[in-house]
Amino acid sequence: MAMAAMKLFITLLFLLCLVSSLTSATSTDFDYCNKKANYDVKVSQIDITPYPIKGGRTTTFSITAETGRNLTGGKLEIDVKYFFLNVHHEDIDLCKETSCPASGDFVISHSQELPGFTPPGSYTLTMKMVDEKNKQLSCITFSFSISLFDESEALSASI
Repeated sequence: MAMAAMKLFITLLFLLCLVSSLTSATSTDFDYCNKKANYDVKVSQIDITPYPIKGGRTTTFSITAETGRNLTGGKLEIDVKYFFLNVHHEDIDLCKETSCPASGDFVISHSQELPGFTPPGSYTLTMKMVDEKNKQLSCITFSFSISLFDESEALSASI
């Protein structure tokens, strides 16, 4: 009886490890647009949920950052490229994506629903953050994939 319980326990543990490996977060890198710049806003992590992204679904981009400034406004300038083609540009009010005033550690969270048919493949997103006077606070770029398959794992990117 004890041997059967032990085999069951080992089997369940193996299945748990297998399932958790299929749903765990995958890491990717992001870069600052200008590696030599001393940006006022430092990004530490990007979460994309779900990942890979699928057309017709809402995807949330959450960017964890920190600043020594008191941000009372500004905007995010988003540019998306599919291979080398610009396919999307959007200016977003910073205070609609995070609580203003923002200072210290904060999170910018933006949800976007993609059209039902979005070509699968690799995309590159560049996000510039500027203040009310159009002074650049940060600029990052990262790649993400859009899939034909339905997966619901989160992508976590950090430097």
